Order: sequence, then structure tokens, then C-alpha cells
Amino acid sequence: MTKTLTVLGLESSCDDTGAAVIRHADGAAAEILSNVVAGQGDLHAAFGGVVPEIAARAHTEKLDLCVEQALDAAGVTLDTVDVIAVTAGPGLIGGVLAGVMCAKGLSAGTGLPLVGVNHLAGHALTPRLTDGLAFPYLMLLVSGGHCQFLLVRGPEDYSRLGGTIDDAPGEAFDKTAKLLGLPQPGGPSVEAEAKNGDPRRFAFPRPLLDRPGCDMSFSGLKTALLRARDALVGEKGGLTVQDRADLCAGFQAAVADVLAEKTRRALAVYLNEAPAVPMLSVAGGVAANGTIRTALQSVAETAGAGFSAPPLALCTDNAAMIAWAGLELFRAGRVDDMTLSARPRWPLDQSSAPMLGSGKRGAKA
Repeated sequence: MTKTLTVLGLESSCDDTGAAVIRHADGAAAEILSNVVAGQGDLHAAFGGVVPEIAARAHTEKLDLCVEQALDAAGVTLDTVDVIAVTAGPGLIGGVLAGVMCAKGLSAGTGLPLVGVNHLAGHALTPRLTDGLAFPYLMLLVSGGHCQFLLVRGPEDYSRLGGTIDDAPGEAFDKTAKLLGLPQPGGPSVEAEAKNGDPRRFAFPRPLLDRPGCDMSFSGLKTALLRARDALVGEKGGLTVQDRADLCAGFQAAVADVLAEKTRRALAVYLNEAPAVPMLSVAGGVAANGTIRTALQSVAETAGAGFSAPPLALCTDNAAMIAWAGLELFRAGRVDDMTLSARPRWPLDQSSAPMLGSGKRGAKA
């Protein structure tokens, strides 16, 4: 049996500073000994979104404190940690750099092995941390900055079946909240409003459902909501409470319908590989949305596949998923050194053409 490993994970790719400790031995369930997350919502609230420079400074100030809290909560010291894992990209470069430099310092000071983790792999491998899923499984990674279907065959083996060609759903939720004067982050705000709304009142589009394949688009849906809002304001001089609730409900229903249909198509491709235990998993911040979860679970059951979704606390950015991904990579033989770089872009599927183009910093997705 493989030696029991204790891994310290660091996450700082966007606006949540995280540190966590996990422990695992082959044949046993993983233990999350601690999972500390320091949010930055108050710092960015006045700007209607995340300000990269503010986020980077906050990460620099909080990372060492989060590490100390995570170690204390886990009841361990650096002397009893085996591996240090850190998000090395993709993300806001200032925050990613802060995390990488902190992890390098810890590694240099302790002599512990260092593993750089793709943030998206953290989300994609979370079902193995929480539910012990066997490879291969179908993952819908749906968050503020990403939306893609991944066939997950191993900790470094991903095939992208489709994804968004413009806005990610989480970004569309945030922009919708901003258009309607709701607080950030937009996902929880829109979902809360939608509970009191009529999803059938507005005929919002379901983009790309008339085209084959698993690609998605959410930018036009956001524009349709803007026009519906402006029409109401022009007619009434403003929005009523019910207007806002109905707009949120209609928008959320459209996103859920698109994700459900595209998931149905992705499942058909995945099931052609005849996996022994077919599983659909969903991860990322938008996976915390109850309406979307219910729609995706129904699609999986209809297709004869199991359904897995992490606990809500592990859907959003956290360091436990980074620690777990680092553990899987370390067991597969991956170890980085002091040349580890922070990467603003880092697609999981390295063989497919980028969906959103590329540039000097590499492929976007």
C-alpha cells in the first residue's frame, strides 16, 4: 500500500485566498483535515467585480496567515507535511504569482517537494476527493471563468468535448446581477431572486441549441436580458420587485436548459466509450446553483449514468481541491522545482485547438 501522504495546498487564482491540509492512503477515503478560505467580497463590492490589483495585494497579505490557520486547524506542522501543492494557473496573474512564490518559499525552507497544479484540474479531480470516482468520467466544469465538458481519464489526461465560445455562465450571472443592481458575487444573488420569479414570462434565447455539438454561448443571453430590462424601464420608468425576480428566473432557466441539452450530447459521446461505471460530475462555482444541479442530475439519470456534485463548499475556489490534485500528480511522479512559473492561461486539454484564441500568454481555453 502506498505511504499515507499529508499535503498542504494553496489557492489564490482569483479572489479567494485558500490553504488546506488533506491526508490520504490508497484504499482509504481522503480526509480533509482543514480547508481555510479567506474571501475578498468586501474589497471588491464597490467595483461590481474583481479588481486584479486589489486581489493580488490581498493574497499577498493573507496567504501566510491562511497557511498558519490551516496547519493549526489540521493539528499538523510543516514537519509532518509530505508535499506542498499550489495553483500555478490559470487565473489572475498577480494572485497566482503570490501563491506560487509563497509555496516556493515554504518548499525551499523545508525541503518539501513542490507540485504546481492547474486550477481547472483541481475542480476536475474534486469528485475523486469527495466521492472516489473511478476514471474515466465526464466532467462539466462550470464556473465564473470557464465552462467546458471534459472526459477525465487520469490526473493529466483530459479531452475537451466542448465549451463556451464566449462568456462563461458564472461571468454571465455576475453581469446579470450587475445589470439588475444585485450584489456580487452574482450567482447566489440571481438564484435567490429567481426563487420568487416566473421563468416563463420572458422568452430568452437558448443559444446554439440549433447547432450540433457541445459548444455553448452565453453572451447573447446576457444581451437579451439587458434589452428586456431596458424595455421594462422604458415602459414603466423602472423595475418592480417582481420584474427583477422574473428576469432572474428567466435567465437562470435559459442557462439551465442550455447546460442540460449540451450535457445530454456530451454524455452520448462519453457513453460511446463504454465506461464500466458511467458517471457525470459537475464542479465549479456555478455547480452550487440548485436549479442547474437538478437539471443536470435529471439528464444523467435519463442517460443511465450516475451523478456526482461536490458539497457546496467545494464547488467554489478552495485549497482542498488543489491539495488533492497535487497528491494525485505527486503519486503519478510529478514534482516541480524553483523554476515553476505562474501561468495566466493553461488549458487542460493540450491537444485541442483553443476555443477562445490565444496570444503571447498562450491559449485561453
